[in-house]
Amino acid sequence: MRFAAALLAMLALAATDARAACYADYKAKQDAPLRLHYGVIELPEDPCTVEAAAVELEARLADDWQLLQVVGVFDETGLAEREASAGAYFLRY
Repeated sequence: MRFAAALLAMLALAATDARAACYADYKAKQDAPLRLHYGVIELPEDPCTVEAAAVELEARLADDWQLLQVVGVFDETGLAEREASAGAYFLRY
């Protein structure tokens, strides 16, 4: 009985970790003059999809930028490789 309870607790922790942070990388623009940027944002955990990222980005960028494309979604393991490319727009919005 104790073993089963411990196993269930470990599975619950694993499920929580599996739904860890969600990030998206994207491209956006401004007009007059034309400016482009590539950025990375952190998203709410569920759902971690390109479609959900697009909705979130449209809202976050609305005052300053127009979303061109959500490149993809990923977990924290993809952050380091994208940080230099995103520069000032790394986790900015």
